[in-house]
Amino acid sequence: MDTRGVLDGWSETAEAESAEGWRVVLAAYCGVMVSFGSMLVFSFGTFLKPLSAEFGWTREAVSAAFGFAALTVAFCSPVLGRLLDRSSERGGPRRVILPCMAIFGTAFASLGFLTSNIWQLYATFVVLGIVGNGTTQMGYSRAVSTWFVRRRGLALSLVMAGSATGAIVFPPLAQALIGSTGWRSAYFVLGAMVFVFGIPLTALFVRERPLAPKQTAQPRAGLTARDGLKSRAFWILIGTLFLGSLSVNGAITHLSALLTDRGISQEHAALLASALGLFSFAGRLVTGQLLDRFSGPRVGFCILGAAAMGILLLAVAATTTSALGAVALIGFGMGAEADITPYLLSRYFGLRAFSTLYGFTWTAYAVAGALGPVLMGRAFDLTGSYTSLLQLLTVSTAVCAALYLILPAYPRLEVRNGS
Repeated sequence: MDTRGVLDGWSETAEAESAEGWRVVLAAYCGVMVSFGSMLVFSFGTFLKPLSAEFGWTREAVSAAFGFAALTVAFCSPVLGRLLDRSSERGGPRRVILPCMAIFGTAFASLGFLTSNIWQLYATFVVLGIVGNGTTQMGYSRAVSTWFVRRRGLALSLVMAGSATGAIVFPPLAQALIGSTGWRSAYFVLGAMVFVFGIPLTALFVRERPLAPKQTAQPRAGLTARDGLKSRAFWILIGTLFLGSLSVNGAITHLSALLTDRGISQEHAALLASALGLFSFAGRLVTGQLLDRFSGPRVGFCILGAAAMGILLLAVAATTTSALGAVALIGFGMGAEADITPYLLSRYFGLRAFSTLYGFTWTAYAVAGALGPVLMGRAFDLTGSYTSLLQLLTVSTAVCAALYLILPAYPRLEVRNGS
């Protein structure tokens, strides 16, 4: 692929535009922090017991709502990706992100009006899944990527850090709101945060870098979606995402239950869950810095290798200290495959069909993310332990890491006064 094409006409004007690019990053960070992949995912478990107690639903029945949302995300992500690519020619990604955020915030707040009809819960989560990825980093990554070349890895990692911030903020915030005002008010407050933090900043600042005048009649440079889907590199990325999501999401969703089963106190288990978010935040920033300095596939191999060691340690962890070591390694690698993917997509395929291809990768990620927790629960129901499956997930994560090493080299970008 022609490296100059991927640069999309980047020139000496980039240095003057870099400040605006960082404003786009900051707005995207805030948007992702209150998105489906952050607010809904990391607050879901906090509402599990209150909903079960209020309506007499089993935990399995409530958890099925999350499965409905995940499968809907998997189905709708390629469509949203296509809309995001087309929006590049029709006013930018805000045309897709803002309606998705408005529907997401409204639907999330509407959970405060739940009745005893569990199908109301399921229907709401399907709606959340339909628009979900329009609010996540998938919605913002294309716009951010147009502003950066040399520091694209760091810029994208800062966007992804919004999700890690949600992992730190929303569990205790949701718990505090439930304890003080009740679960219905908690849903209202969290849904309102989308309109306070996400929508205004997105509307004001999120846009793609304008093309040079001579390029305005042309699409962004890069491969078409069809050519990308025929690429060996794309399907290797799909494999890394599926295995990584299956393993890491499977391990972390049952973390608190696993730790308390082994005699670790509820308080320490909660602190370790919070520490997971902190290590994830640090890992994403480090990953971004590494991507800007070293080969992306090698970075992926190292980061996912660390996650594999963490899952192996978790399989045998029986003390708070050993569990903290496992959490540190898993947290550092958590989401690395998702963080590295948009960077590698932009390097291998350019930005022409970036969001469409990203949407297909999210399908693999979401299906595996829904399957991992189910397998963990099934393993425990059959054996009374998570150990054997965690050992298998260690192997799965190691294979995921190894797949990065068979990715082909991508073009080295030559940048002049760029960011």
